[in-house]
Amino acid sequence: MIHRGIAAVCVFSLIVACGQTTPSGVDATESANSKVETEAAAQEAPAGPSLGTDETVRLDFAWTTEGFSNPEGVAAAADGTFFVSNVAGGGTDKDGEGWISKVGRDGEIIEAKWAEGLDAPKGMTVWNGLLYVADIDTVRIFNAETGSLERSITVEGAKFLNDVTVWDDAIFISDSQNAHVLRLQGSDFQIWLEDSRLGGVNGLLGDGDDDGDQMIISTMSDGNLLSVNKEKTITGIATGMTDGDGIALVDGGYLVSAWRGEIYFVSEDGEITSLLNTRDDGILQNDLTRIDDMVLVPNWEPSTLTGWRLTMPESP
Repeated sequence: MIHRGIAAVCVFSLIVACGQTTPSGVDATESANSKVETEAAAQEAPAGPSLGTDETVRLDFAWTTEGFSNPEGVAAAADGTFFVSNVAGGGTDKDGEGWISKVGRDGEIIEAKWAEGLDAPKGMTVWNGLLYVADIDTVRIFNAETGSLERSITVEGAKFLNDVTVWDDAIFISDSQNAHVLRLQGSDFQIWLEDSRLGGVNGLLGDGDDDGDQMIISTMSDGNLLSVNKEKTITGIATGMTDGDGIALVDGGYLVSAWRGEIYFVSEDGEITSLLNTRDDGILQNDLTRIDDMVLVPNWEPSTLTGWRLTMPESP
């Protein structure tokens, strides 16, 4: 396994401090608990304007962990740890080779194969003690404490289920190839949203708690960042972030990943700033997820998980 250093790009509205890691020489099949420690001094980008405050918001490199196989999604467990989905092959391969890992806040893999037997698991969310996982055309539902499979629901006509979120007291799932956002009601799915702006729909994020006023959506075809309310009115926030993937809320805007290798900050008024570009290094930036003061980004290639520490400005 080859692990390359991550190069930070100058930040407009955040400061990103990032270190380089050293190849470990440990293959994922040999050790599923191979954490790469970063001791190199962090390189701090020049300070820019704050996000509407007198303090600077910081996104600091924390750790990179090896030992995964095409990781794609992250979800928070109730005990403060993380679930990480491993596609372990092609994104549409129904081969039963996929699995879910459990990872600690320090990046250590607690249980490499917490749940097994999935095909190509991607986005995930935890709701009411259950872990919901998008798996090609099926939603797998696990007991979030024990890892036992509760049930699997195949979505008729689905082609590429991708991300999952909780919003408006329901589960919503993106179907990238059909450009649909689906809503799960009991054991039945309905097409909740379809629109010409949803080409390659990918990331979904309920804004705030389950009763938040809007859902944020990223798309791959045009790189749109959209907001949709409960009446299904779509509002464009920004566009041009091709291959848009994960979304996180931060003060003053959003963090958005593009899976081919970019992370952006998008202000509330739609201004886009590139924070990180690892395309040339072959490091993919997949389903970026914020959990408390951590931002987790699975790197499908080179099969790593990167953790960033987010420092928010203190309230006056």
